[in-house]
Amino acid sequence: MQDMLNVDGLTIRFGGLVAVNELGFQIKEGSLAGLIGPNGSGKTTVLNAISGIYRPTSGNIFYYDKQVGGKKPHEVAKIGIGRTFQNNQVFKSMNVLENVMVGYHHCMRSSVFSPIFGFPSAIREERETENRAKELLDSLGLSHVQSKMVDSLAYGQQKQVEIARALIGLPKLILLDEPAAGLNPFEKLELEKLIGNINAKGITVLMVEHDMKMVMRLCQQVIVLNFGKKIAEGSPQSISKNPEVIKAYLGEEDSIVGSQ
Repeated sequence: MQDMLNVDGLTIRFGGLVAVNELGFQIKEGSLAGLIGPNGSGKTTVLNAISGIYRPTSGNIFYYDKQVGGKKPHEVAKIGIGRTFQNNQVFKSMNVLENVMVGYHHCMRSSVFSPIFGFPSAIREERETENRAKELLDSLGLSHVQSKMVDSLAYGQQKQVEIARALIGLPKLILLDEPAAGLNPFEKLELEKLIGNINAKGITVLMVEHDMKMVMRLCQQVIVLNFGKKIAEGSPQSISKNPEVIKAYLGEEDSIVGSQ
């Protein structure tokens, strides 16, 4: 498998604060990787740099052979990188179907306002987007809630809707920022199945997650940050026994997985 994502010497500063310090790693096409570390270690900042929310202070981010460091979020989305956020970024005034459709607008040729004016091509494209969203919701087992307002759903289902919105743009790489945060044990199991199914369909996944049991079960590769620097990288098994990783999490040598 070839490298899909190559982060090389990434540094991000906010004034005098170095949030990410000369970080480097590669993600293979079709893999499922985890980016972990204690709170404040720079994990979300890395995702923000990849997805175009933050501009790197220095270093490079390559998606295949394309430099994406410094591109705008809609430009990053167009080349095949999807994204979810720590806190649900759903539109509570819209129903589930409408929320998912929003995720495809960066792929549409007509503007978001064109259907209002009755342009036939725009109406046709809007209808195609609606059908695409319905098919996606059906594949995720969410078709029965497509007409419901998002804020009427359980928190776990809202998370799934946000993932669906990221998937409708047909990303080859999806960035998941703490997808299990706030979920109960049953919702976490459902989410774990969903992420596994997404990866099984050939979509590469890079996830930031604090639930170490989920990371250990799902990920083939784990990258560990502490104070903005990479302190370890490898298989889940090797990471769980790494003394420096254990010290960063617990301040003492013990099992990471066993501590959860």
